[in-house]
Amino acid sequence: MVIHVKDAETDALVRQLAESRGVGITSAIREAVEEALSRDAQAKDEVGVSSDIKVKAMLERWDRLPKSDVVIDKSFFDDLWGE
Repeated sequence: MVIHVKDAETDALVRQLAESRGVGITSAIREAVEEALSRDAQAKDEVGVSSDIKVKAMLERWDRLPKSDVVIDKSFFDDLWGE
């Protein structure tokens, strides 16, 4: 399988990475892509954790709100719509 890089700067960067790591161009590309995918997966995990924390905090605030004795059911909405 062939990857054709048409951008001279990208080609130079890949060759520089390969040289600095002492590996071939294919290995340099593979390592760089694996590292990028790993960072992306880690960032998604961090977003999920922070979202969970935000939701938990929101639910805790919701639970502290004063409670009403109004029953929210079909008849409640029928009254709102005049039915």
